[in-house]
Amino acid sequence: MDMNDRALREIVCSLGGVANGYPREAGFDITVASEVMAIFCLANDLDDLKERLGNIIVAYTRDRKPVRAKDIKAHGAMTALLKEAIAPNLVQTLEGTPAFIHGGPFANIAHGCNSVVATTTALKLADYVVTEAGFGADLGAEKFLDIKCRKAGLEPSCVVIVATIRALKMHGGVKKEDLKVENLKALETGMANLQRHVENIKKFGLPAVVSINRFSADTDAEIALVKEKCKALGVEALMADHWAMGGEGAADVARAVVKTIDAGEGKLKILYPDEMPLFEKIRTIAKEIYRANDATADKSVKDQLKTWEDMGFGKLPVCIAKTQYSFSTNPDTKGAPIDFSIPVREVRLSAGAEFVVAICGEIMTMPGLPKVPAADSIDVGADGKIVGLF
Repeated sequence: MDMNDRALREIVCSLGGVANGYPREAGFDITVASEVMAIFCLANDLDDLKERLGNIIVAYTRDRKPVRAKDIKAHGAMTALLKEAIAPNLVQTLEGTPAFIHGGPFANIAHGCNSVVATTTALKLADYVVTEAGFGADLGAEKFLDIKCRKAGLEPSCVVIVATIRALKMHGGVKKEDLKVENLKALETGMANLQRHVENIKKFGLPAVVSINRFSADTDAEIALVKEKCKALGVEALMADHWAMGGEGAADVARAVVKTIDAGEGKLKILYPDEMPLFEKIRTIAKEIYRANDATADKSVKDQLKTWEDMGFGKLPVCIAKTQYSFSTNPDTKGAPIDFSIPVREVRLSAGAEFVVAICGEIMTMPGLPKVPAADSIDVGADGKIVGLF
């Protein structure tokens, strides 16, 4: 699907006369960017899920009063569809370790965390719980801490920053096809990206451990350089070779994490208070986490935020939708850029999920799909077996 985000969202419905409804603009979002997915992952239980679904604003009256899903009696049916889905999916790894896979919002266009229900259930069943926040720490970790932890009352004890030598060399200017070649100079330059992530986590008052996800082309000299630079940053970096060795390959990382947790030095500090105005929250993330000079927006965007504040939504956290490839909104700007701004082109109110989405730069909430869909390869053979799923 070779379309841009504007084309995907500017779909005009109900043309052809009064019998077809009121003409309006509509569009599509990929499921992981939808408010329903966010609600599903932030709900504490079934009752909370139903209430949040009911609070989704689906329209406005002529005098600009919000019309919610519960006003048109849609929230009961919506809850019925998700009644079984809200129960966490318990799976196990190849080595028998239990895990929950539940929910899937992307951290570049949504809040990037699994469900609150899965996390709180795991905390009741285990001494140590590891949960993921998607993409870079500037996206997933910030939203995990500022949105999920704020809303669910969670307080992590340690952050594991996953890095690869390949990615750090790319941030140092190496092209993708050359990443297998040892390049200590580029690696040292790219370490500025990891350094910024470490500094960001410290702003939240949490200790960090760096897990270096090993690739076969990584050299001893490159590994030693990353460990040395991390030590200078005041964090421990350890090799994680679980792709090749399974759990045994990540045992050193696990021991370091447990040691850090048991030291009890972490105390979560939220980046901004609830009372801060919405645009100031966006500006705070832009400056403190991305290191931008400022966040910018047209008057129409700022006026929309002010309208929502007047409606009582001013205390909501903000969820930045931005490229995952850079601290800036330009995916080609690698490393640790400075002297840039974060342009906010659109804002959306997720009243049920209880946050405000700020669409920044050229990020799409309905990303382009491949020219040949996966469905083209899926079929049922003569023997009744499904083929083409893998």
